Amino acid sequence: MGNREMEELIPLVNRLQDAFSALGQSCLLELPQIAVVGGQSAGKSSVLENFVGRDFLPRGSGIVTRRPLVLQLVTSKAEYAEFLHCKGKKFTDFDEVRHEIEVETDRVTGMNKGISSVPINLRVYSPHVLNLTLIDLPGITKVPVGDQPPDIEYQIREMIMQFITRENCLILAVTPANTDLANSDALKLAKEVDPQGLRTIGVITKLDLMDEGTDARDVLENKLLPLRRGYIGVVNRSQKDIDGKKDIKAAMLAERKFFLSHPAYRHIADRMGTPHLQKVLNQQLTNHIRDTLPNFRNKLQGQLLSIEHEVEAYKNFKPEDPTRKTKALLQMVQQFAVDFEKRIEGSGDQVDTLELSGGAKINRIFHERFPFEIVKMEFNEKELRREISYAIKNIHGIRTGLFTPDMAFEAIVKKQIVKLKGPSLKSVDLVIQELINTVKKCTKKLANFPRLCEETERIVANHIREREGKTKDQVLLLIDIQVSYINTNHEDFIGFANAQQRSSQVHKKNTIGNQVIRKGWLTISNIGIMKGGSKGYWFVLTAESLSWYKDDEVSHGLFMRMEEGVGGLVVMILHNQIKLFKFCSACYSLQ
Repeated sequence: MGNREMEELIPLVNRLQDAFSALGQSCLLELPQIAVVGGQSAGKSSVLENFVGRDFLPRGSGIVTRRPLVLQLVTSKAEYAEFLHCKGKKFTDFDEVRHEIEVETDRVTGMNKGISSVPINLRVYSPHVLNLTLIDLPGITKVPVGDQPPDIEYQIREMIMQFITRENCLILAVTPANTDLANSDALKLAKEVDPQGLRTIGVITKLDLMDEGTDARDVLENKLLPLRRGYIGVVNRSQKDIDGKKDIKAAMLAERKFFLSHPAYRHIADRMGTPHLQKVLNQQLTNHIRDTLPNFRNKLQGQLLSIEHEVEAYKNFKPEDPTRKTKALLQMVQQFAVDFEKRIEGSGDQVDTLELSGGAKINRIFHERFPFEIVKMEFNEKELRREISYAIKNIHGIRTGLFTPDMAFEAIVKKQIVKLKGPSLKSVDLVIQELINTVKKCTKKLANFPRLCEETERIVANHIREREGKTKDQVLLLIDIQVSYINTNHEDFIGFANAQQRSSQVHKKNTIGNQVIRKGWLTISNIGIMKGGSKGYWFVLTAESLSWYKDDEVSHGLFMRMEEGVGGLVVMILHNQIKLFKFCSACYSLQ
């Protein structure tokens, strides 16, 4: 690509930018561009005015830039400005340019210092500029002023992120030198979207305002917080110079003199200053456009093919044909049904990563919210004991009872079961609300047909409301069924019969256990029950005891109770050999 063709890249992108802005499609394609980011009073406006060589940006206290300004600089013999919203009108007086920016800003944002993401497109033709396109974004602020909304900081941050998150956008991070670089809002935002520093260009302003004995040499030499594209230092006009209408050309000469005479910046003076910054931005934007143009062209061609397919589909379309209308209506209704089913079943092609919705939220209501509502029910143990006491006494009347009457038990239990109605009906309400929210999300695709969208929402919502009444009746019926009969023979019910059954099962389980049975000879010294020497016995070893039997009759029994986890040793003679038996509750073998 020749130098002439390279020079035409930026004007080409400018024409594309104007075309998309006029169509309202600027967000569909990521055009290569440079976004200027920085805090309030960081010097962004002064840098842009130095590029143009004219005072044309609004000035004042608080937030001044309240809409993105797409500034297109074009090399030309004549000097004038044009706005995209004022086609055909040339502005030669740059005070009028400033006034037009203020009026156009107020037209969209109002007079209450609000902000808007709708850009203002300004093109400046001048012999003193290089081909360059910059987007001046509102300064990062912390505290709302005037009638600004309380979340103004969040709004500005979201607007800036809309631009700098795009891979085709270079970030011009402007930071004043008289503040700590580690606290730079611009570099912080750039670091979030460009952690490797591949798309970020650092600009350090107000170098002349640093405290005596300090300098930004390490920053400008790219040693402190390195960026792949480095840092460039500039010296802008002070507020006093601006109020005194100091000529920008004189300010540029003073800037050049500052870098040449300063001992910390003298060795890098040729890489500092506004002219060098403008030249670097021109080169980097040109190279960036050249590198991203192939992918951009592929995206553009893909969208063109998609639009051509749509045009082909509607080529023979006759709006008055009733069959076409019916077919389109059925397709949209069917698509709504498919989208609704996908959101409930969880098989949708678009997965929400920010919050639960649809079937996932309903699942959460059933498995988390409903149990929580049950646990949250007010339970006063003291009051419950008082109710039980009163119920028992009232049933016994003048008599003093020996056993707890069944009627008292049922009266108390039924009263507790009835309390389930509240959480159950509340869960039904939550599910119904989520179903209606899902319907509204699914009808967004019908936004181009307001009446169809409204009727679809109404019909489906009415059907859900009808089923809501029947669902609540069914829930109340189930609770009434539980109240009408209490099954005390259920396995989870701790009653007398069940307790006795469980006790026998536990006893049986404990007595059977795992066993090891062997036949051998036993001799135990110093015990009178083994008179006559060794004898043959059947040995039964379990986790809790060691017993022996002679043939099928119990001749003598030695019961050795072992506590769980404690082992024991028994000396035996099996087949004329001395054996050590070690057994415990976790070991069922003879050794």
